[in-house]
Amino acid sequence: MSYSTGKIEQNVDHAAAAATVYDAVIVGSGISGAILAHELGRQGFKVLILEAGPGHDLSVSGYQTYLERFYTAISKDNNAPYATNRAAPMPRSGDVRRLRPGLANSDAYLVQNGPLVTDSSYARVVGGTTNHFESKTPRMMPEDFEMSTRHGVGMDWPIRYRDLMPYYNKAEFEIGVSGDVEGQKSLGIEFDPGYVFPMREMPPTYLDRLVARGVDGTRVEVDGESHEIMITTFPQGRNGLPHEGYRPFNNGKDYVPASAVSSHQADMGGRCQGNTNCTPICPVQAKYDARKTLAKALATGNVQLIAQSVASKVRVDFATGRVDRIDYKIYSDPDSAMHTIASVKGRVFILAANAIENARLMLASGLPGRNGLMGRHLMDHPYLLAWGLMPEVAGTMRGTICTSGISSLRSGAFRRTQAAFAVDIHNDGWGWATGAPTTNLLSIVDEMNQFGAGLRAELVSQISRQLLLAFMVELLPEPGNRVTVRPDYVDALGNMRPVLSFSLPDYTMNGIAFARELSRRLFRRLGVEDYSKYDALDPGFVSYHGEGYAVRGGNHLAGTHIMGERADNSVVDRRQRSWEHENLYLAGPGSMPTIGTSNTTLTLAALCYMTAESISSELRNQSI
Repeated sequence: MSYSTGKIEQNVDHAAAAATVYDAVIVGSGISGAILAHELGRQGFKVLILEAGPGHDLSVSGYQTYLERFYTAISKDNNAPYATNRAAPMPRSGDVRRLRPGLANSDAYLVQNGPLVTDSSYARVVGGTTNHFESKTPRMMPEDFEMSTRHGVGMDWPIRYRDLMPYYNKAEFEIGVSGDVEGQKSLGIEFDPGYVFPMREMPPTYLDRLVARGVDGTRVEVDGESHEIMITTFPQGRNGLPHEGYRPFNNGKDYVPASAVSSHQADMGGRCQGNTNCTPICPVQAKYDARKTLAKALATGNVQLIAQSVASKVRVDFATGRVDRIDYKIYSDPDSAMHTIASVKGRVFILAANAIENARLMLASGLPGRNGLMGRHLMDHPYLLAWGLMPEVAGTMRGTICTSGISSLRSGAFRRTQAAFAVDIHNDGWGWATGAPTTNLLSIVDEMNQFGAGLRAELVSQISRQLLLAFMVELLPEPGNRVTVRPDYVDALGNMRPVLSFSLPDYTMNGIAFARELSRRLFRRLGVEDYSKYDALDPGFVSYHGEGYAVRGGNHLAGTHIMGERADNSVVDRRQRSWEHENLYLAGPGSMPTIGTSNTTLTLAALCYMTAESISSELRNQSI
């Protein structure tokens, strides 16, 4: 399946747009906005998407520009493929190196107010952060939706896992998930009878199999519970082999993997080729990104996307409580602060940027909500990294970034007292932890005085044996973890920037401490020489019970406009509609009351399919 490039407006008649009343106005072209636009557009509704970032990347040359910029970048951070944009800046993980922890003194886009500094990032480009996501797509655990009821911590969702199951199916179809249902069922995740993923699981790498051989069957005690460690593959949003058993869930037809967005790239968008730089960019478009859904939305003829248009204010008619219009700032040059202002009207308005940008826009619009919860309960997955050298060549640097890991500690009664976590086995070595292989090269030359054949042999020996375990730890919703805005922190266009206040509660730190002990035990079983070291000068350094840890951000930003059953303790209802503004929806991970131990993309996609049904029903009823 290949797509036409669709049409993204570059020279827009904003006066004409202002004179139009759209059925739906969507802010953001990431996976949330793309799904909602496609669902509404294919039903005949007129949709306008406002995208803050540049809009050239649905073309062949645009994607090649991304690749070339990444290949030539000195820093291979998550946003390395994208040019610096003064008009619509985005967080970069390297920005935190310039901060003094605990002080709001950032020259970067995110203002870090502490006490913990996070290096999480997101992309403000067409297609959003799926352009650089790792593409692991596990479902949440059923118990993640009932944390308060089951474990006495966190919050309950206004929906349950079974309510979301049919929408998980839709999201897995759209993303094109490769995975093994039986392996996921062994963890306690439920599926419809006979269900299989659209594509077969990504095969475990040689490194995965080595780790499994050494640790499978290991039993660990957590808060009096015994858990067996097993290596299983993760569901992935990348093209593999279509599963012939999926036909009953695809109207009797074979699943056809989504190819490259542009039909001119016949050599791209096929099966995954095992590149290890899925984050930040798949060089062959085998990985899903929201541009693929956007292309289908644009092809309906009912969806218009205006790029380089930064939503700046949500305007509310306070007599009715309904949103009247959205103001946005248009720039033509990403390097310039020059801009003009326009407005757009609609019947329904949908903020689908991300957890931080949705909250930032509402707060900058003077809409904190009567209960003051807008921007609160910010969540992410703190990552603890542990790294060492395997005793034998392990095939490191072959395969995608992560195909397998440990999901045995994602659920259990121990969650009453400490966070659950999942563990990634990284196929790309120590890159995230130390900057390898560059740092290895420098160390071998500077400290071991090796060159020529000796340098090559030592480099191969070190790189091919590297093992990195990344522990993705649960963080519960805390009202003190939040996004705010301040008039003294603005970007080049004069829009207030997000100010983050972020810390890790004891519940999460207990999980991090347990994860570190588990890493030591697993390394001993594998004969791994432990090189893990956490520098007190690291911006993410945290001291807990006498031991220090360096915590990384997971880029899984959630919360800030959580859903609930009542208007007094939540921001949106179960359909992601604002309690206070009946024609406003805040869609995406910001609506999630908990994040458990799953990457957020699949769940937010499922939520948006549910929301699309609600919005289309509302629009049809208004037309009667």
